[in-house]
Amino acid sequence: MAASMPVEDFLDLLNAYFECTAGAVLAHGGEVLRFIGDAVLAIFPFGDGKKRDCCEAALAAAHEAERRKDETNAERSGKGQETFEFGLALHVGDVMFGNIGVPERPEFSVIGPAANEVARLEDMTKTLDRRILVSGEFAGQLPLGWDSLGEHQLRNVDSPMEIFAPPKP
Repeated sequence: MAASMPVEDFLDLLNAYFECTAGAVLAHGGEVLRFIGDAVLAIFPFGDGKKRDCCEAALAAAHEAERRKDETNAERSGKGQETFEFGLALHVGDVMFGNIGVPERPEFSVIGPAANEVARLEDMTKTLDRRILVSGEFAGQLPLGWDSLGEHQLRNVDSPMEIFAPPKP
């Protein structure tokens, strides 16, 4: 889209996308750690042992992002503007984050196996044709009757990961 749209229109679309995704995270108590191109990396910290509550909030944010996207796309379509889609991945794990780089150019970054795994899980939304995917670790926190989509070997992840999707309504 960046190559086919005027810069101002593309930036407007990107901001609408971030309002849907990052806005939903913030509305449900999550923290947006980083914007990476057209991606959002966010966390729902559970350092005090409330994993289930954090997973519920993350899933609620994912569903709200979908709702916001549908409303925003309807509005944009009515104005003859480009619409957008996205995939979301939810995972449980440890990450490290902070400023890295050189003194002249530090950059905030998020690293660790869980950061890599969730990025690879999000890649699978296209392959599996589901907007929201979750890891087994995430699904295990919430007994919702998840749809198992089988085990998949994710790029640069050592072991296959069982992937789940929220049940279709």
